[in-house]
Amino acid sequence: MNDSEVSTQIQQMVRFIRQEADEKANEISVSAEEEFNIEKLQLVEAEKKKIKQEYERKEKQVQVRKKIEYSMQLNASRIKVLQAQDDLVNSMKDSASKELLGVSSVQKNYKNLLKNLIVQSLLRLKEPSVLLRCRKEDVKLVESVLDSAKEEYAEKAQVHQPEIIVDKIYLPPAPSKQNEHDRYCSGGVVLASRDGKIVFENTLDARLEVVFRKKLPEIRKSLFGQIAA
Repeated sequence: MNDSEVSTQIQQMVRFIRQEADEKANEISVSAEEEFNIEKLQLVEAEKKKIKQEYERKEKQVQVRKKIEYSMQLNASRIKVLQAQDDLVNSMKDSASKELLGVSSVQKNYKNLLKNLIVQSLLRLKEPSVLLRCRKEDVKLVESVLDSAKEEYAEKAQVHQPEIIVDKIYLPPAPSKQNEHDRYCSGGVVLASRDGKIVFENTLDARLEVVFRKKLPEIRKSLFGQIAA
């Protein structure tokens, strides 16, 4: 093989090697681009998923805050309604308390009421000797009905007439502008056993309190209707 043929063969081999190298380089370039595109797509999808999750998380937080705010507003409204109802009920009670002050002003009726209150108290205590406490301004009226009260009690209870001692310590007086913030009593009596272990409070204020507590559900239903559970 002469030099010309050798040169030709070498050139052919070089061209072949270059062609293979170009093809291989092109192959690598295409493969790299495909991998890059796949990786880029995966990164984009991962970022989109992350953004979606973050949006959903924030949306849930907003919804939770809205529910909390609504619940707080609803509770505040309920408290206001209940407070308004309580205020109305208490104003009724205050009005009733003021009406009680007029009971003792009609002496004849009040005298008879005192007698009945004493008899009722004696029937509750069923003691042979009791201590009676009343307002200072009621002492004369109370003393004027003691005998008839003891007689009525003895007849009803089928016992001997009890001993009733009027205490020198008096119940508070009726409220006035001078003592409107002090303890007061609208009338009635308090009876106790001689040892003080049994006490029956039968004042007009105590009776109002008992009746008011007992009738409170009916009063509320009448004023505000049936409360939903």
